[in-house]
Amino acid sequence: MISKVLSSAIFGIDAYLVEVEVDISSGFPQFTTVGLPEGAVRESKERVRSAIRNCNFDFPVKRITVNLAPADIRKEGSAFDLPISIGILAATGSLKQDKLDQYIIMGELSLDGNVKSVKGALPCAISVRNAGLRGLIVPKSNAEEAAVVKGVDIIGVETLVDIALFLQDTKDIEPTEVDVTKIFDKLRNYEEDLQDVKGQEHVKRALEVAASGGHNVLMLGSPGTGKTMLAKRLPSILPNISLEEALETTKIYSVAGLLPQNSSLIATRPFRPPHHSISDAGLIGGGTIPKPGEVSMAHNGVLFLDELPEFKKNVLELLRQPLEDGNVTISRALTSITYPSNFMLVASMNPCPCGYYGDPFNECTCSPNKIQKYRARVSGPLLDRIDIHIEVPPVRYKELSDETKGEPSVKIRERVNKAREAQIRRFEDSPIYSNSQMTPKQLKKFVKLDPDSKELLGVAIDRLGLSARAHDRILKVSRTIADLDGQVDVNSNHISEAIQYRSLDRSIL
Repeated sequence: MISKVLSSAIFGIDAYLVEVEVDISSGFPQFTTVGLPEGAVRESKERVRSAIRNCNFDFPVKRITVNLAPADIRKEGSAFDLPISIGILAATGSLKQDKLDQYIIMGELSLDGNVKSVKGALPCAISVRNAGLRGLIVPKSNAEEAAVVKGVDIIGVETLVDIALFLQDTKDIEPTEVDVTKIFDKLRNYEEDLQDVKGQEHVKRALEVAASGGHNVLMLGSPGTGKTMLAKRLPSILPNISLEEALETTKIYSVAGLLPQNSSLIATRPFRPPHHSISDAGLIGGGTIPKPGEVSMAHNGVLFLDELPEFKKNVLELLRQPLEDGNVTISRALTSITYPSNFMLVASMNPCPCGYYGDPFNECTCSPNKIQKYRARVSGPLLDRIDIHIEVPPVRYKELSDETKGEPSVKIRERVNKAREAQIRRFEDSPIYSNSQMTPKQLKKFVKLDPDSKELLGVAIDRLGLSARAHDRILKVSRTIADLDGQVDVNSNHISEAIQYRSLDRSIL
């Protein structure tokens, strides 16, 4: 007898339908799974056999063939345990098949029949809605995650017996429901706040400008000046994450299996600080079936690279595509997958190998040649994609001991939101949404300089030794500063401030 059960598998951050076909026929007892199953799927037969027997169901001593269709796409993970077991019970007549074409089923089985959580419940719920099916049956621990998607019945089960009784109409299981608004209100809080940082007002201002225009930032300063502390608080002043952005980010974390416990939605902008020893696969993503890397985990948030020159040069060069395109494509012999990676890059570095070049309180022991080699570890093309370079000086004791609280992140975020709203209106007829993404054509249209501003910019480029690549970056940043001031036109004050954010262009590099 043949039965069919609907399930789902993940490709990239999206899910597609998989038909689990089970055929039970007479012959030598054998359990075969076909349809390009990976290791965890092939091993499911042992979990399925034990779970069925330990739940007091009869396991057929016959030839069992399981086909996972479409058969030309590799299947991985343990989420097929539950649909395979249900297919076997339906094929033996232990379950009615009336409801099997209405629900997608996914879940991992333990040997005693309990249902364990799986990856990718959210994108699977979206695939259920897109397919026009009634609902999704998932482990109870994944139910709230999937219930974020409206218009789909999310049935959370704890054991194989639960789902069998539900499909037999002998047990009612109420669909799981969540209030997305309440989740946002509960989780949309940042632990870190910029008012915790003593001093460094000009750096806070630079981060405010960066957040307003989506500009990448490089902080240059001696050890202990607060670079990491400032970077960790940048997400708290970024524009509020929208529901659409939250769902897209949550899909990535769901697929990677990194969604925090007791959390069904990523309601704050992510902050990812990978160690400088990270591999190219860890940063960009990779594997036989490519998994998302840190650049994708930072989607809609911040990727923080501390001690930038310490990263392997080949790893840093891989950042070019995601910084330019907002996504990253990983190609393998078997497949090619594109993951979103639209993030703000925030990097920090010491001014020299010993860390104290230019420090007023500590003597630098590095030669100019050593400093040159150290800074040259960061290539020009990568620096070309960083709009703001800001020096972070040591904080004096007077500032550290000051009991006066600084401006809270909430107040700064209000100004950032207003500046972003102006940009959204400006670019409503184009696919971009921030000043940092402007093309040369858009720069000419939206950044028109008066004679004083042109003269100031010319002096900066000619006399201060600014590079040619700094020209467009200065214009983009000045446009953002004007938006923060609520000004329609860019004037010389905005240009002057933007020039200050190009410190590396006039350094020994």
